[in-house]
Amino acid sequence: MTDVWSDRAEAYVESDTHREGRDLDRLISWAEGTTALDVATGGGHVARRLREEGFQVTTLDPAPGMRADVLAPAEHIPFADCCFDTVATRIAPHHFSDIRAAIGEMARVSRLVVLIEDTLYDSEEVEEAELLHDPTHVRSYSESEWRSFLEDAGLGVEEVELQEKRRDFGAWCERTGCTGPERERIRELLGDRIDEQGGYTDTKILIRARKAA
Repeated sequence: MTDVWSDRAEAYVESDTHREGRDLDRLISWAEGTTALDVATGGGHVARRLREEGFQVTTLDPAPGMRADVLAPAEHIPFADCCFDTVATRIAPHHFSDIRAAIGEMARVSRLVVLIEDTLYDSEEVEEAELLHDPTHVRSYSESEWRSFLEDAGLGVEEVELQEKRRDFGAWCERTGCTGPERERIRELLGDRIDEQGGYTDTKILIRARKAA
Protein backbone atom coordinates (compact mmCIF):
# COMPACT_ATOMS: atom_id res chain seq x y z
CA MET A 1 0.00 0.00 0.00
CA THR A 2 2.85 2.43 0.77
CA ASP A 3 4.17 2.06 -2.80
CA VAL A 4 0.72 2.94 -4.13
CA TRP A 5 0.63 6.08 -2.02
CA SER A 6 4.16 7.04 -3.02
CA ASP A 7 3.07 6.90 -6.65
CA ARG A 8 0.14 9.19 -5.85
CA ALA A 9 2.14 11.69 -3.83
CA GLU A 10 2.32 14.52 -6.35
CA ALA A 11 -1.39 14.27 -7.15
CA TYR A 12 -2.22 14.84 -3.48
CA VAL A 13 0.25 17.70 -3.14
CA GLU A 14 -1.49 19.44 -6.06
CA SER A 15 -5.07 18.50 -5.12
CA ASP A 16 -7.25 21.56 -4.50
CA THR A 17 -9.55 19.42 -2.35
CA HIS A 18 -6.68 18.69 0.03
CA ARG A 19 -4.68 21.91 -0.31
CA GLU A 20 -7.40 24.30 0.85
CA GLY A 21 -10.97 24.64 2.07
CA ARG A 22 -13.16 25.76 4.94
CA ASP A 23 -12.58 22.36 6.56
CA LEU A 24 -8.81 22.89 6.64
CA ASP A 25 -9.26 26.39 8.02
CA ARG A 26 -11.44 25.05 10.82
CA LEU A 27 -9.06 22.25 11.77
CA ILE A 28 -6.12 24.66 11.99
CA SER A 29 -8.16 27.08 14.12
CA TRP A 30 -8.49 24.37 16.79
CA ALA A 31 -4.74 23.76 17.19
CA GLU A 32 -3.16 24.68 20.53
CA GLY A 33 0.32 25.13 21.93
CA THR A 34 3.52 25.38 19.93
CA THR A 35 4.33 21.84 18.77
CA ALA A 36 2.30 19.58 16.47
CA LEU A 37 2.38 16.15 14.86
CA ASP A 38 0.66 15.72 11.48
CA VAL A 39 -0.28 12.04 11.23
CA ALA A 40 -0.61 10.52 7.72
CA THR A 41 0.49 13.89 6.35
CA GLY A 42 -0.05 12.97 2.68
CA GLY A 43 0.47 16.13 0.66
CA GLY A 44 1.54 17.98 3.79
CA HIS A 45 -1.22 20.59 3.78
CA VAL A 46 -2.03 20.45 7.50
CA ALA A 47 1.67 20.75 8.31
CA ARG A 48 2.09 23.70 5.94
CA ARG A 49 -0.79 25.60 7.48
CA LEU A 50 0.33 24.86 11.05
CA ARG A 51 3.82 26.12 10.24
CA GLU A 52 2.30 29.29 8.83
CA GLU A 53 0.65 29.72 12.24
CA GLY A 54 4.02 29.41 13.98
CA PHE A 55 3.89 25.79 15.10
CA GLN A 56 6.94 23.55 15.19
CA VAL A 57 5.59 20.62 13.14
CA THR A 58 6.70 17.03 12.66
CA THR A 59 5.13 15.02 9.85
CA LEU A 60 4.52 11.27 9.84
CA ASP A 61 3.43 8.99 7.00
CA PRO A 62 4.01 5.32 6.05
CA ALA A 63 4.60 6.10 2.34
CA PRO A 64 8.17 7.17 1.45
CA GLY A 65 6.91 9.23 -1.48
CA MET A 66 5.07 11.58 0.86
CA ARG A 67 8.47 12.74 2.19
CA ALA A 68 7.39 12.94 5.79
CA ASP A 69 9.88 13.64 8.57
CA VAL A 70 9.15 10.21 10.06
CA LEU A 71 8.27 7.07 8.10
CA ALA A 72 5.71 5.19 10.21
CA PRO A 73 2.01 4.24 10.29
CA ALA A 74 -0.53 5.87 12.59
CA GLU A 75 -0.85 2.60 14.51
CA HIS A 76 2.83 2.73 15.61
CA ILE A 77 3.91 6.31 16.31
CA PRO A 78 7.59 6.26 17.38
CA PHE A 79 7.46 9.04 19.97
CA ALA A 80 7.21 9.15 23.75
CA ASP A 81 4.04 10.04 25.63
CA CYS A 82 2.84 13.67 25.53
CA CYS A 83 5.47 14.79 22.99
CA PHE A 84 3.23 17.18 21.04
CA ASP A 85 0.75 19.83 22.11
CA THR A 86 -1.47 19.15 19.09
CA VAL A 87 -1.81 15.90 17.13
CA ALA A 88 -3.83 16.11 13.91
CA THR A 89 -4.89 13.92 11.03
CA ARG A 90 -6.97 14.97 8.03
CA ILE A 91 -8.88 12.89 5.46
CA ALA A 92 -6.74 9.84 6.25
CA PRO A 93 -8.26 7.67 9.01
CA HIS A 94 -10.51 5.76 6.60
CA HIS A 95 -7.26 4.17 5.37
CA PHE A 96 -5.99 3.12 8.82
CA SER A 97 -5.80 -0.65 9.22
CA ASP A 98 -6.61 -0.49 12.96
CA ILE A 99 -8.53 2.68 13.80
CA ARG A 100 -8.60 2.08 17.57
CA ALA A 101 -4.85 1.49 17.71
CA ALA A 102 -4.23 4.63 15.65
CA ILE A 103 -6.44 6.83 17.84
CA GLY A 104 -4.84 5.32 20.92
CA GLU A 105 -1.39 6.25 19.62
CA MET A 106 -2.48 9.77 18.71
CA ALA A 107 -3.92 10.24 22.19
CA ARG A 108 -0.77 8.85 23.80
CA VAL A 109 1.63 11.29 22.13
CA SER A 110 -0.66 14.33 22.52
CA ARG A 111 -0.34 16.69 25.47
CA LEU A 112 -3.34 18.96 24.79
CA VAL A 113 -5.62 18.16 21.83
CA VAL A 114 -6.22 15.61 19.08
CA LEU A 115 -7.81 16.96 15.90
CA ILE A 116 -9.56 14.67 13.44
CA GLU A 117 -11.09 15.21 10.02
CA ASP A 118 -12.38 12.39 7.88
CA THR A 119 -15.20 11.34 5.61
CA LEU A 120 -18.38 10.64 7.56
CA TYR A 121 -20.00 7.23 7.08
CA ASP A 122 -22.98 7.52 4.72
CA SER A 123 -24.15 4.07 3.57
CA GLU A 124 -22.93 0.67 2.42
CA GLU A 125 -23.41 1.81 -1.19
CA VAL A 126 -21.00 4.67 -0.61
CA GLU A 127 -18.57 2.31 1.13
CA GLU A 128 -18.63 0.08 -1.96
CA ALA A 129 -17.98 3.12 -4.15
CA GLU A 130 -15.09 4.24 -1.95
CA LEU A 131 -13.46 0.82 -2.15
CA LEU A 132 -13.81 0.72 -5.94
CA HIS A 133 -12.39 4.22 -6.12
CA ASP A 134 -9.44 3.30 -3.91
CA PRO A 135 -8.65 -0.28 -2.80
CA THR A 136 -6.71 1.12 0.18
CA HIS A 137 -9.98 2.38 1.69
CA VAL A 138 -10.80 0.51 4.90
CA ARG A 139 -13.89 2.14 6.41
CA SER A 140 -15.58 5.46 7.11
CA TYR A 141 -17.18 5.89 10.51
CA SER A 142 -20.28 7.48 12.01
CA GLU A 143 -20.20 10.24 14.62
CA SER A 144 -21.14 7.79 17.36
CA GLU A 145 -18.29 5.47 16.34
CA TRP A 146 -15.85 8.37 16.38
CA ARG A 147 -16.98 9.40 19.84
CA SER A 148 -16.45 5.84 21.03
CA PHE A 149 -12.93 5.62 19.56
CA LEU A 150 -11.87 8.90 21.13
CA GLU A 151 -13.46 8.35 24.53
CA ASP A 152 -12.01 4.85 24.77
CA ALA A 153 -8.59 6.40 24.14
CA GLY A 154 -9.06 8.73 27.11
CA LEU A 155 -10.00 11.82 25.14
CA GLY A 156 -12.89 14.15 25.85
CA VAL A 157 -14.79 15.26 22.75
CA GLU A 158 -15.16 19.05 22.91
CA GLU A 159 -16.48 19.95 19.49
CA VAL A 160 -17.88 18.17 16.44
CA GLU A 161 -18.60 19.89 13.15
CA LEU A 162 -20.01 18.46 9.91
CA GLN A 163 -19.15 20.10 6.61
CA GLU A 164 -20.17 19.21 3.08
CA LYS A 165 -17.19 19.10 0.73
CA ARG A 166 -17.52 19.18 -3.05
CA ARG A 167 -14.86 18.10 -5.52
CA ASP A 168 -14.72 17.32 -9.23
CA PHE A 169 -15.75 13.68 -9.71
CA GLY A 170 -13.38 13.15 -12.63
CA ALA A 171 -10.36 14.57 -10.80
CA TRP A 172 -11.25 12.51 -7.73
CA CYS A 173 -11.15 9.32 -9.82
CA GLU A 174 -7.99 10.31 -11.67
CA ARG A 175 -6.03 10.77 -8.43
CA THR A 176 -6.35 7.04 -7.73
CA GLY A 177 -6.24 5.86 -11.36
CA CYS A 178 -9.85 4.70 -11.29
CA THR A 179 -11.17 4.20 -14.84
CA GLY A 180 -13.42 2.01 -16.97
CA PRO A 181 -16.16 -0.19 -15.50
CA GLU A 182 -15.16 0.59 -11.91
CA ARG A 183 -15.62 4.30 -12.52
CA GLU A 184 -19.03 3.79 -14.08
CA ARG A 185 -20.11 1.56 -11.21
CA ILE A 186 -19.03 4.26 -8.75
CA ARG A 187 -21.15 6.77 -10.62
CA GLU A 188 -24.15 4.45 -10.28
CA LEU A 189 -23.55 3.87 -6.58
CA LEU A 190 -23.16 7.56 -5.75
CA GLY A 191 -26.28 8.54 -7.71
CA ASP A 192 -27.48 12.06 -7.04
CA ARG A 193 -24.43 12.83 -4.89
CA ILE A 194 -22.87 13.71 -8.27
CA ASP A 195 -24.42 16.91 -9.61
CA GLU A 196 -25.04 18.00 -13.20
CA GLN A 197 -21.74 19.90 -13.28
CA GLY A 198 -19.81 16.75 -12.39
CA GLY A 199 -19.21 17.64 -8.76
CA TYR A 200 -19.26 14.97 -6.06
CA THR A 201 -20.27 16.07 -2.55
CA ASP A 202 -19.74 14.12 0.65
CA THR A 203 -19.72 15.06 4.33
CA LYS A 204 -16.62 15.50 6.45
CA ILE A 205 -16.65 15.15 10.21
CA LEU A 206 -14.27 17.40 12.16
CA ILE A 207 -13.58 16.68 15.82
CA ARG A 208 -11.60 18.42 18.54
CA ALA A 209 -10.84 16.15 21.48
CA ARG A 210 -8.86 16.98 24.61
CA LYS A 211 -6.36 14.88 26.51
CA ALA A 212 -7.45 14.17 30.05
CA ALA A 213 -5.49 16.14 32.63
